[in-house]
Amino acid sequence: MAHSSKRLDTSTPVNHACSIPIVLTIAGSDSSGGAGIQADIKALSATGSYACSVITAITAQNTLGVHAVFPIPLEHIEKQLDAVFTDLNVVAVKVGMLADAAIIKTVVAKINQYQPKFLVVDPVMVSTSGDLLLPQSALGLLKSDLLPLAHIITPNLPEAAALIGSMVPSNQADMLNMVTDLRQLGAQAILLKGGHLQKDEDSTDLLILPVNVHLLTAKRIDTRNTHGTGCTLSSAIASYLAQGKDLLAAVQLSKHYISQAIAQADDLDIGKGQGPVHHFFKSHADVY
Repeated sequence: MAHSSKRLDTSTPVNHACSIPIVLTIAGSDSSGGAGIQADIKALSATGSYACSVITAITAQNTLGVHAVFPIPLEHIEKQLDAVFTDLNVVAVKVGMLADAAIIKTVVAKINQYQPKFLVVDPVMVSTSGDLLLPQSALGLLKSDLLPLAHIITPNLPEAAALIGSMVPSNQADMLNMVTDLRQLGAQAILLKGGHLQKDEDSTDLLILPVNVHLLTAKRIDTRNTHGTGCTLSSAIASYLAQGKDLLAAVQLSKHYISQAIAQADDLDIGKGQGPVHHFFKSHADVY
């Protein structure tokens, strides 16, 4: 039987590479995978960016709480940061858990050295389960050195209260009363998250800009599976900023993303306590 063959022409390689924005997350590791670095990488990937990471601390953690925290030695944090910044074109940086004052100083120095285009700071002080993740001794340094560098910070109500030395808000009017003091922290914008107002039918966040405030509202979801919501939301904001969205659009898209991830969190059955949100809800039908 006669048959023909065609010779493959390899003289001109075809470039199938696509440009994808790179986002660095600087945070602690959650051994249960629901928050911290693991949640950040999932959120960045799900929203269309390339995630790289610098780990600041290792936690022994699950859906029931944080059992131990081991800060990474400063020298190794510096080496991680240098390795990433000197090789990858990092467009945006998300900062989460920093564990102590020395780590804050190290991260601030490297942010000033490498000057990423966008900086999103989630001032992680208390975990979803109520465990303290940042010593009070480090709070002043966080406020004086890191927050003024940020394009946006994303405190929840207890974190915001700790930052400005006020009572934790119990209603939306209390949240609005925090605006002036939060602006004094020096960040270009603040997303004050209202998720802790459990009695409200909706979950309303305030996007505080230098001259105005946007109210962003979504229906409150009745679920206990909210582990890692703050990490996920701040990472999504960094992702959309890296993709060229303006700040308001990035926050709105991220609010929609986290709302959907929470709404479908009960589709997962993870752990005995507060389970994680469903980062990859868009692929739900293909995976399960």
